Amino acid sequence: MTENMVLGLARQAIELTLLISLPMLAAGLIIGLLISIFQAVTQIQEMTLTFVPKIVAVLLALLLSFPWIMRKMIAFTEQIILGIPGYLK
Repeated sequence: MTENMVLGLARQAIELTLLISLPMLAAGLIIGLLISIFQAVTQIQEMTLTFVPKIVAVLLALLLSFPWIMRKMIAFTEQIILGIPGYLK
């Protein structure tokens, strides 16, 4: 296994991690911005107001994107397992 192969696998793993986390991070960001705008408009400065909606949004995003996430992870794992003979050379 060459240095380039290791770096390539590491790059692919990092890219996949970022891609998989995108739906949950985006949902949390959007809900956080909407709640911040609501707090600024109403002048309600309760810190705990942001936590529950964010948690619910991230959970919903995870549930909705879970099949897609599993397909991506299975494809990556299959690629690694099928590539083992090539890695040993």
